[in-house]
Amino acid sequence: MRGRAGRQGDPGSSQFYVSLEDNLMRLFGSERVAKVMDRMGLEEGEVIQHSMMTKSIERAQKKVEENNFGVRKRLLEYDDVMNAQREVVYKRRRHALHGERLKLDIANMLYDTCDLIVTDNKLTNDFKNFEFELIRYFSITSPVSESEFNKLTEIELTGKVYKAALSFYTEKTERSAREAFPIIKNVYEDKNNQFERIVVPFTDGIKSLNVVTDLKKAYESNGNQLVADFEKNITLAIVDEAWKKHLRKMDELKQSVQLAVHEQKDPLLIYKFEAYNLFSSMLNGVNKEVISFLFKGDLPQQAAAPIQEAKQVKIKENYKTSKDEIVSSESANHEAGQTQQRQVTETIVRDQPKINRNDTVTIQNVANGQTQEMKYKKAESLIANGTWVLVH
Repeated sequence: MRGRAGRQGDPGSSQFYVSLEDNLMRLFGSERVAKVMDRMGLEEGEVIQHSMMTKSIERAQKKVEENNFGVRKRLLEYDDVMNAQREVVYKRRRHALHGERLKLDIANMLYDTCDLIVTDNKLTNDFKNFEFELIRYFSITSPVSESEFNKLTEIELTGKVYKAALSFYTEKTERSAREAFPIIKNVYEDKNNQFERIVVPFTDGIKSLNVVTDLKKAYESNGNQLVADFEKNITLAIVDEAWKKHLRKMDELKQSVQLAVHEQKDPLLIYKFEAYNLFSSMLNGVNKEVISFLFKGDLPQQAAAPIQEAKQVKIKENYKTSKDEIVSSESANHEAGQTQQRQVTETIVRDQPKINRNDTVTIQNVANGQTQEMKYKKAESLIANGTWVLVH
């Protein structure tokens, strides 16, 4: 409110004008001063020059500064919560961008997902749902029987599931590298091509992701560089999209917790508690989505044609990955499904009874030939992904 007169370092003086009815004096000044002035019979608009008034204004100034300091300190405490979360997310992004510890981050995400599945289903003692979630996220059958599921502790069960899932994922990545290498070799050894990068499509049956990879590194690593770029692209895309949604939720939370004052509760404590729950939920969702796509994502069956066409696309040196690169193929599948459905109804006649959603059916894993019984409504998504087929 008050400033310094004269140049810096020189003694100066200031003079200012304030009304006793001003919000500053009304809220922070002493009401006793106004009453004293009224008793003295001062007229409206008369200038008041008294040491008591000067001291009253100085006290009001001090209270205003203390109040503003408290507001800034409170805002900083709110921002500390976001900074802690931001460090975790940005650290994961740096590992994906530069390739540092990305394999370890994926292993941690895999273990956390296994632990979450085991904990939730062990709590409800639901072995059937446990089997279904293993198929849903990892495309593997349960490594333990129902009796072992009931006997083993959560830590032991998590270890068995993690070991089985990691073994399956290692074999899957090696297979993807072997399948892609012959095509990468043909493109690299073709002297007519002068491209440094190629675009290779990956799909999990529902969504597709175009992975940009260095052609020379992919050739020299026998296709392993392509798998590493696939892990990098999908991790960045899903983490970025989830973080943007989380920031919007945190802004809404910050506004809503202010109402806790009416319940005589500390809004900051409620904000910290709810922010932790939101962040944990966001991380669990990211882990599940990344792991699910890594386990199910694979080269399309007609891989040669897309990659041969992709090599003709000139890629700029500076490219970035975002969720926008994950192209949802639901509309294309829908149109293709309609066309296929019209052809099927014209050429095929049903010779078996219709399967209801609650009927128990037997499905078979395409990769290892193992069979599993479950409700048809749960098996539909697995059959649609192409990892399982309906036996009867």
